Amino acid sequence: MYLKHPSAAELHLIVQGFRDWWRFPQVAGAIDGTHITIRAPSKNSSDYYNRKGGYSIILQGVVDHRMRFWDINVGRPGKVHNARVFSLSSLYELASAGTLLPHWSEAFEGVNVPLLLLGDSAYPLLPWLMKPYPDGGGITPQQLNFNHKLSQARITVERAFGHLKGRWRCLLKINDTHITFISRTVSACCVLHNYCEYHNEEYLEGDTEVEEAERGGHQEQVPRQQQPKDIRDALCSYFSKM
Repeated sequence: MYLKHPSAAELHLIVQGFRDWWRFPQVAGAIDGTHITIRAPSKNSSDYYNRKGGYSIILQGVVDHRMRFWDINVGRPGKVHNARVFSLSSLYELASAGTLLPHWSEAFEGVNVPLLLLGDSAYPLLPWLMKPYPDGGGITPQQLNFNHKLSQARITVERAFGHLKGRWRCLLKINDTHITFISRTVSACCVLHNYCEYHNEEYLEGDTEVEEAERGGHQEQVPRQQQPKDIRDALCSYFSKM
């Protein structure tokens, strides 16, 4: 009831919500990953040792404009990079097969833009997943503006992780549960988070610090694709005229 793939009617509301609140069109959700700290497992503990110097599993989440999860992937070892977690998920499999989202498109600057997820620089650029332009020399003011727009809309998933951990503080501590049950605990917390958000349960900002997801480091290598670059460039041009 509380954590499921949105229906067509719900997707219309999500897309309109991202457009109304952040003026970013064609967005079906924002995606990111966060670490859940655990005790070192007795088996294969090195797989769970992350870049921050602790042991963890990873929660990958996709949220709507109201910070409600509509897809989660829980349990990959903390050593695994976000892009790898993403490429191994059922979300990626469904989207690659063209069955994750409806084929709704809208033309911008002569390019048909499909429904999109928004991710940070750790993710690959795909026809259905937008990421920022790489920082550094040569980035234009228009591209910086696009990055800012994307960051504004994508902050919903970081805020969702903040609310999740602020409400269910077992996720802020080292989880002593046996490794076989930790994913159930995290999944249950995500369902309860959605219940609270659906029913407008008050959340006091500042109850907890939002844990930033992994940034930088190794990035998954994906073939260059002209189509997603065209989509990003078209949206960049659209934003520059707003």
